[in-house]
Amino acid sequence: MCGIAGWYRRSGRAVSSAVVKRQCDTIYSRGPDDYGVTVDGDFGFGMRRLSIIDIEGGHQPMRTEDGRYSIVFNGEIYNHLELRPELERRGARFRTHSDTETILQAFVCWATTHGAALTACSQSQSGIMPIAG
Repeated sequence: MCGIAGWYRRSGRAVSSAVVKRQCDTIYSRGPDDYGVTVDGDFGFGMRRLSIIDIEGGHQPMRTEDGRYSIVFNGEIYNHLELRPELERRGARFRTHSDTETILQAFVCWATTHGAALTACSQSQSGIMPIAG
C-alpha cells in the first residue's frame, strides 16, 4: 500500500514543495519506506512508498532522463519484465528494475502510436490494467 498526494493550484501560482512534503507526511503509514516530491510551477505531487519491487532503485516520483516526464504509481505491472526488451529496442534506457520505470518508458515510446490504449488501461474498471505494446 502506497500513498499519493498532490496539488494543482491553477492560475500559474507556484506550488510549494514544503506543502506537498507535509501532505506526504500525513500519509506516512501508507508508505514508510520512502517518499519523494516533484514540483513544476503550479503543479506538485508526492509519494509515500511501501517498497516491494526494486527496493533500492524504485524511488518516486520517477523522471525520464531528460526530465520531461514524471510519474508516481501505486500498483504492480505483472508483465513489466516482458515489456522491457521491446522498449529497449525502441530506444528506452532503464536505470532501475522498477515496474514504475517500465510504465514511464512505455508512455514515452508508445504515447504517440498507442496513446488511446494507454489511456484505456488507466481507466480499467476491474482494477487490473494490462499494458501491451
